[in-house]
Amino acid sequence: MDKKARFFDELYQPDGNPRTPYDDYYGWFAQEDIKRLHKKSQEAEMFFRRTGITFNVYGQADADERLIPFDIVPRIISEREWARLTRGIEQRVRAINAFLYDIYHRQEILRAGRVPVELIANNDAFLPQMIGVNPPGDVYTHIVGTDLVRTGEDEFFVLEDNARTPSGVSYMLENRETMLQMFPELFSRIKVQQVSDYPARLRRSLAACAPRTVTGTPVVGVLTPGIHNSAYFEHSFLADHMGAELVEGHDCRVVDGRIAMRTTRGYKAIDVLYRRIDDDYLDPLTFNPESLLGIPGIMDVYRAGGITIANAPGTGIADDKAIYSYMPDIIEFYTGEKAILKNVPTWRCSEADALAYVLEHLEELVVKEVHGSGGYGMLVGPAASKKEIARFRAKLKAKPGNYIAQPTLALSTVPILTKAGLAPRHVDLRPFVLVSPDRIDITPGGLTRVALKPGSLVVNSSQGGGTKDTWVLGE
Repeated sequence: MDKKARFFDELYQPDGNPRTPYDDYYGWFAQEDIKRLHKKSQEAEMFFRRTGITFNVYGQADADERLIPFDIVPRIISEREWARLTRGIEQRVRAINAFLYDIYHRQEILRAGRVPVELIANNDAFLPQMIGVNPPGDVYTHIVGTDLVRTGEDEFFVLEDNARTPSGVSYMLENRETMLQMFPELFSRIKVQQVSDYPARLRRSLAACAPRTVTGTPVVGVLTPGIHNSAYFEHSFLADHMGAELVEGHDCRVVDGRIAMRTTRGYKAIDVLYRRIDDDYLDPLTFNPESLLGIPGIMDVYRAGGITIANAPGTGIADDKAIYSYMPDIIEFYTGEKAILKNVPTWRCSEADALAYVLEHLEELVVKEVHGSGGYGMLVGPAASKKEIARFRAKLKAKPGNYIAQPTLALSTVPILTKAGLAPRHVDLRPFVLVSPDRIDITPGGLTRVALKPGSLVVNSSQGGGTKDTWVLGE
């Protein structure tokens, strides 16, 4: 293993000794039989296969359900590092909620010229139907997944804000459960903060966002597009572990001004709906009339205060990648503070000067679709062929407003288990944030996604990446 690589190595110090967060784990690993660890890795794969932890891959000839590869070496974060991250994430999430309230009400940030009007007005993620609507508790982003990357010992960047329907939390939970089963001795030896109570915390947070008219225990439902969706496992997993109802659009209807679900005893009203379908499919009477996934009339009930929709319709404007480039200004505008966590420098290809620079430096940059996700529709310049770059150049020239570009960051590496032992691979981190009217709750850990190919910077499971358990030390 090259311990002098130009990337920040989260395991090794420059002198080859382990960094402090990894001390105890490294001491344990050095005493382990590598054959036993490989056998444990195979057991983990069997566990995931038995449990049915899969995802669907779209847009490929061999599209099917696949296992997400799981690496048994944990990613370890110190209590000090986590404390700084949580301060930055909380600041960012508060600013995003304030921005959404403002954009759908007085639009002060547009009046102040801090965000261009056309960036909102011409954006498909902005929903005019939400103007003047007050979500219960003024919470728009009930669940947020903030994607972070690390480039140095104290250098963290926010890669993107997932404010619509962030996924991956079921993998965070199953990764931890798998590690607890396979290596119980490690958790006796090392103090790791728990994540297993996330479903209870999620239910508590959602219930706290119920409409004011609700008395007693709020009824919570999870709205899924169905079994063919790539994240269906997660939808059913969360509903089961929260003790919530898993429903599809055809299970629900408007009854006496409420959204009600079909049960064996008739229709039962839902107070909070954790929806896992996109805005466009949520209500065929308001958005896409051809949608068979949503609930006809739900937006009328929502606007009348009869149900909480989590996340609120229209939140997508906050995680739009063009809006992302204005996040430092957004944070300062609503909090009066400088951003604790850095943004990645971003060129907005809709701007002529930025487009000219990007076209000239495509081989060096990462180019992303403004509304893209899952690693689809992006170009990683340093890893792309001349043909791929030429195709992307044509796309940029045809529709520059659809893209942003960023420098290729030197992502940190963490160890994975290979046949020869430990080897470095690039990672990102998605902590999960729960927002209710009275608190912001950040689970100590998150989903670490890892690029399993040597040198690869693409960590998405749809692009061949894997996951690993994330340990936050302390308590």
